[in-house]
Amino acid sequence: MEEFVGNGSLRELLPRLLEEGWDDVSALKIINSEDMNEIGMSQQHKEALEIRSYLHDRALLQYGNKLEATGKCLPELLSLSRADLSSQLEMKRGHIARFLDRTSACATDPPPVSHSPLTTRRNSMASKNNSIYRKDLSSLNSGKLKSMTRTPGSNSSYNLPLEQSMASFKIKEGHVFKGIVAAIPADLTPCGCVQPPTIVKSVAPYSTIENISVQKLTPEYKIGMERLVKTKTPPMKSLELWREKPAIFLCIRRPGCIMCRAEAHQLYSKKSIFDALGVQLYAVLHEQIEAEVKDFWPRYWGGVVLSDRGKEFFKALGGGNLLKGKFISGFLFNPRAIANYKRAKTIAVDQNFRGAGEIKGGLFIVGRGKSGIAYQFIERNFGDWAPLDEVIEICTRLQNNEHQSIGVNKIR
Repeated sequence: MEEFVGNGSLRELLPRLLEEGWDDVSALKIINSEDMNEIGMSQQHKEALEIRSYLHDRALLQYGNKLEATGKCLPELLSLSRADLSSQLEMKRGHIARFLDRTSACATDPPPVSHSPLTTRRNSMASKNNSIYRKDLSSLNSGKLKSMTRTPGSNSSYNLPLEQSMASFKIKEGHVFKGIVAAIPADLTPCGCVQPPTIVKSVAPYSTIENISVQKLTPEYKIGMERLVKTKTPPMKSLELWREKPAIFLCIRRPGCIMCRAEAHQLYSKKSIFDALGVQLYAVLHEQIEAEVKDFWPRYWGGVVLSDRGKEFFKALGGGNLLKGKFISGFLFNPRAIANYKRAKTIAVDQNFRGAGEIKGGLFIVGRGKSGIAYQFIERNFGDWAPLDEVIEICTRLQNNEHQSIGVNKIR
């Protein structure tokens, strides 16, 4: 929150925002006009919030103070020329392009059309006996999107931005899920001397993840909280994390990696959507270096960070074995990895080279209770990200299944 409000006009409202429970950036970004007036927001405050929300979605908060100091509202700033943005606000060229792109936030780009998807196992997103995700992956009904984000007593002005945000990630008809394999094949390098990374073709059995010993290194960040929790919680079984609610587990290869930080940021920036869907967010580290955790949380990831000392989540991603890559063959000679690195650089995050970076990560979506693994994504090439539209689609299906189950129980 401190980084979000910066040194602008919203800082004077921090005590009141905290008092009223607006201590989370994701919630503050979807505040409605009634609550704004209740808190006592002036027009200047509202315009500052609009500017900073727009910048936060595009990972450009470093320009928040400068843009707010101009006294211009967001539409006026977006009407400035590229030359003015560069000379007056000292924006970098890549950041200018992202700032002027009103159609998309900081999210995963679709793969180039020149690459054809793998023809095998695309739709095998879950095994027959260990996944709750057995329905056809068709497009969502927009009515369901609206009903999903509304709660009793809420008004339409509050939910509209969230509905629009969710609708922007709606899976299109004919979409082919990347699902288990992470991404399109890596390009062959000169002479074919470097082959694409190994493919894992099936979703991990639920039994491989339910009893993993994990330790919470950080809680979910709230304003005023210590930057790093000094007293670690005792180890716990992983199944306790999704006993009551489904959960996403982002397995981080290395928290200082620019690509890992960018992925974590773009996923956590959609926290308001996952909150509406009733899905928890966890980041999983296989290596615990306190300074690295402190640099990673909460700047790039404001949710709970877990330590998996046994690397069991990472072994599950690889079918029982750790998936590893070499710097030269897996990065320098891999065009897909280089493209991923360039994409991460546009988000303007810092990086370092501390810690082990050869163990590849990925993502799990696990249903509530013992219902199983709904989705698995593997970092096949360094820097591969789980497509946000797929992640949100699966989480939406989980919620719809939950609602249908509740309805059936009521009828009984």
